[in-house]
Amino acid sequence: MVLNTISVGTAVTPTVIQTYFSHYLNRKPLRQKPIAHISYHEGLLLIRCFLLYASYHTVEDIQAFTSQWVPNPPWGRVEEVAIPQKAIHDAADAIVAQLGHKGIDRIGGSRWWQWRREGSDLKAEWVEMKADYEKRKRLKEECKRIMLYVHGGAYFFGSVDEHRYQIQRHARKLGARPLTKSARYRLAPQFPFPCGLQDCLAAYLYILNTHDPSTVILSGDSAGGGMIMSVLVILRDQGIPLPAGAILISPWVDLTHSFPSVAGDAPHDYIPAHGFLSRPSAAWPPPNTDDMEQIALHAVERVVDEGMPRKSSQHERQTARNEAIQGFAVEDKLDGLRPEANPHNPAGTEGGGDRPGNTIPGPGHELSIMVDGKMVTVKDQIQMYATNQLISHPLVSPVLQPSLGGLPPLLILTGGGEMLRDEQIYLAHKAANPAKYPPGEAYMDEYPEAADLIAKYKPTDVQLQVWDDLCHVAPTLSFTRPAKFMYRSIAQFGAWALAKAQKTDIDILDDDDVSVISSGSDTDSDTSSEIKRSRQEEPTTKNGVVQGQTVATKQIGKAGEPLPPFKNHMIRQRIDRHGRIFPLGPPSALPALQVSPNEIGVIKPGPVRKWMEAKKKWDSKFAKEKRKVQKQRIEEMAKGFEGFGDDEVPPPSALAGRRGLNMEKEPKRGKSWGMSLWSLWGSSHDEKTIKREEKADREPETTTVTPQNNDRPGTPKAGPQHSRPRSRRRLVSYTGQSEPNINEDTPALELLRLREAESHAQDPTLLSPASHPQSSPSLPSTIASPLPSPPATGHSTGPLNTIAGTASRNRPATDGKAFPFKLSLPLHGGGDFNASTLTLKSVGLATPMPEEGVEKRLGEGSTSTPIKEPSVGDGAGDAEPGAKRPEMERFETAKSTL
Repeated sequence: MVLNTISVGTAVTPTVIQTYFSHYLNRKPLRQKPIAHISYHEGLLLIRCFLLYASYHTVEDIQAFTSQWVPNPPWGRVEEVAIPQKAIHDAADAIVAQLGHKGIDRIGGSRWWQWRREGSDLKAEWVEMKADYEKRKRLKEECKRIMLYVHGGAYFFGSVDEHRYQIQRHARKLGARPLTKSARYRLAPQFPFPCGLQDCLAAYLYILNTHDPSTVILSGDSAGGGMIMSVLVILRDQGIPLPAGAILISPWVDLTHSFPSVAGDAPHDYIPAHGFLSRPSAAWPPPNTDDMEQIALHAVERVVDEGMPRKSSQHERQTARNEAIQGFAVEDKLDGLRPEANPHNPAGTEGGGDRPGNTIPGPGHELSIMVDGKMVTVKDQIQMYATNQLISHPLVSPVLQPSLGGLPPLLILTGGGEMLRDEQIYLAHKAANPAKYPPGEAYMDEYPEAADLIAKYKPTDVQLQVWDDLCHVAPTLSFTRPAKFMYRSIAQFGAWALAKAQKTDIDILDDDDVSVISSGSDTDSDTSSEIKRSRQEEPTTKNGVVQGQTVATKQIGKAGEPLPPFKNHMIRQRIDRHGRIFPLGPPSALPALQVSPNEIGVIKPGPVRKWMEAKKKWDSKFAKEKRKVQKQRIEEMAKGFEGFGDDEVPPPSALAGRRGLNMEKEPKRGKSWGMSLWSLWGSSHDEKTIKREEKADREPETTTVTPQNNDRPGTPKAGPQHSRPRSRRRLVSYTGQSEPNINEDTPALELLRLREAESHAQDPTLLSPASHPQSSPSLPSTIASPLPSPPATGHSTGPLNTIAGTASRNRPATDGKAFPFKLSLPLHGGGDFNASTLTLKSVGLATPMPEEGVEKRLGEGSTSTPIKEPSVGDGAGDAEPGAKRPEMERFETAKSTL
């Protein structure tokens, strides 16, 4: 059946209905899971069902369906632009320089991957909010917030139309102008590595022609996140200006599937456990090694039935036929396969003695591995983005880069329930501590320059967030509560990174009152009793992450709020479905960090076994179609195609290697009501929020002041009651969350030695916002000029904004404007502030409530006194014996003439 809106709707409707009823009939097992929300539960199973249904169609069908035109909402603005040829050529030159002669030989040349089909120029889209565009044009301002977003889709499907509703959410939250690669950027398998990488890099170089790199944030999800990492490495190594930061949403950074989470079950994820399979077509799967050998020997007539000598037995003929269909061979005899004699197996490393075969991808050999006591030789290509020999290349699997230091600040968001969880956790720690997570011995031998790179680049600042039980790229389900928390966190980091790079304040929308997280579609509301129950759970360990903490450190941040301080170049957080932040477990408790460097990039039996089992079903179902495609392709290749030269050998799946006189042009995009409805569902929250903003801006803000209660001690005062405030702005400032006393250019190895020396010396000066444990409470780091130095207590005070005015004036002011009241107490010591003015300058910031036992500083001359809760029978509110009760500060309202 054709893949269109009607067929997809028919396929997923039973799942939607079944999920709806089962959700309400079996809600108890769903408690404390993201699927406790009906919107998340429906969305997760809908995507899973679609991917399963799509796998029974060809790659071309999936690409055409996900690249269909989707209308733009009236409150958004889209402008399509063409990437100039100069940027495309410059990107190619940078990739060639990065690969070097050895790398160019491995990928098959330097020209085939620069080829494009006629009429398929590289294009991109500027996506922004129409209101932001009109304001910028009215004020004649230059945009200083740009997000280059690269969509995911396993490198072979997806488009900007499919992802536009997500990109518009980023634009609204950050007030940015995202530039996204268009639907016609080159996709695998027709355009394998490094075609897509060149397009990503060209888009960034295009931005640099008119914008400063400090105004740019790179962002990508899944495969797009992996390409963003490779782009950053190329920029770093080739001396091209780096962006302000990068946001990686569930990045796919290890195509060898060498981490434990890929081998396990992922019931909370929608990615197929066996990988992506599809119906055979001209695009996929490509000819395997046996097919290529037949073509090279001009033996087209020897295809399966005629491919064996006449003296061969019927059993041998049937075996050849099965291998040609299934794409792998199974051998029971293991003579001569001792791992010690195999240079392509990590012998002597963990598990090496039990794993004979060619388990490290590389040129000149097929992958082979022991599975259930039998030697399996993989002949068909596994990943669509690259051949089996290239999946371990550092630009294909960035987790295998020699060093990820020297990069701009990174935000890595990981779903705790996704299959790719471990490689993302490892990526974050590798970037923050390159010296501790070097490549394995096999890769150090292949890339001898790796040691120099580790010592050359400084560690990268990384914020890692692991979200409990969430799926792969959870922002895809933008209409759900967990996704809304993720968008807030992304906007918070993006604003901070831009402020840090530009060394100036960033004005950003504060939409707390109009952007509502809770939704009527959620069946499980955040009642106080439910949250209390979840906090009282016994601590447990799940996926290496300690859960069931008794107290959360804080709630997920919003755009405009400061980041927590970095510790050892990392902010390590675990976040539950309510948006509460807990400390992430120690590295020793994370399975991803227990993997030996020699085992990373080495194929494992678990993923191969799941791939084989699924492939047997697919190949059996589509056996006739696969053999028909194979024969047709062999006949076409035997006739010959238009080449690029003697030194150019495109991969078997590359369309560039099958160029002919009658090559079809790129098909035109169609229109899809199904994709439009999905986009409408995904952007419904944004549309409601925009309407609330417009309504709030139209309504005047009113304040009702109630009478005071004679100012009697112990009597609560009735304060002013505000109507719903109109949407306002926040100012984001970089307040130095990086570690103190450390030069940002210090190489990784030197920094590691410094930290070891400091840990032995126990220097008390290290107790600062960036070096004390994250779990320790501290004053907000958003305050801008320093308070007087109090006695060292283990807590840090951030800087405080200076109050404008003179010391002799009791009426405080800021930016030349006086506040409408004056203080009955003079400013302490003739200074610029006291305990009251500290509160006045907390603009748009929420000061956390002091926890039990936390010492609080108010101002100069004040002593640090533990907060004591009053109790019955001991004189509630009485001071300690001998302690002097501080005088009460009073505010006097300034008189005004009505």
